[in-house]
Amino acid sequence: MKTHIALTLVISAGLALPVMAQQTTPSSQPTQTASMNEREPLPAETSTGFWDGDSPNLVNLVTHPFANKKYVQRMTRPIQDRLNELDEITTENRDKIKDVDGRAQHGIQLASAKADVADQHATDAGAKAQTAKMDATQASTRVSSAEQMVANLDQYKTGTQTEIRFRAGQSVLSKAAKDALDQMADSVKDQRSYIIEVQGFSAGRGQAAIAASQKMADSVVRYLVLSHQIPVFRIYVLSMGNAAVGGEGTAAKQPSGGRVEVNLMKNDLVTSARQ
Repeated sequence: MKTHIALTLVISAGLALPVMAQQTTPSSQPTQTASMNEREPLPAETSTGFWDGDSPNLVNLVTHPFANKKYVQRMTRPIQDRLNELDEITTENRDKIKDVDGRAQHGIQLASAKADVADQHATDAGAKAQTAKMDATQASTRVSSAEQMVANLDQYKTGTQTEIRFRAGQSVLSKAAKDALDQMADSVKDQRSYIIEVQGFSAGRGQAAIAASQKMADSVVRYLVLSHQIPVFRIYVLSMGNAAVGGEGTAAKQPSGGRVEVNLMKNDLVTSARQ
């Protein structure tokens, strides 16, 4: 009888505990608030009663819920899901940061490359400007030299003088005349900046004397051009006829017979400027 009463009390206590647990469960659970602005809060655990599917007996009363593995897993699953979600967010943010950093580094490299190209262009422009300045200086120097040469073109000085004698009425060169012309031509071989002045004189009057002096002068020019390849543009011929001949401080005199004066004139200033 006593045993039956004790068993009845235990069963009554076991039936009263679920009721108390169900009454205290809603008030004991913390209110789930949206602690995160962008994420929804963890869903509240849906209560299925104190026994949670277990049979209401003394053994389950002693062992439930602390020794129930499934119960613990079910209670901790939302937390684990949120932790997994946070891991995914962290990984996503890390990837975004890595992508932004990569693009920033790429932009920095492009900017640096463009700066290097700009520096190279500036260096090339400076080198070209320096080259242009040097070319302008050289051109100015050449122009100055050319102006100096032009100014010195008529600065000829009398050098070798040779007199060629002819018999009356003849224009044939003698051996002595040819030797004298050979010596003069050899002195200007492979040279520049010189001219040869050939003046013919002849006795007589008027045009006859001029024509005779022209023939003798032409004989000298022909020999220099054919025998020594003296350029014609370097020879100046004057047919003086019976013009009086006389230097400074001497009395002029009429020519006797036929003769040709050959004057070699050089321009040493032009030669030195070219060198």
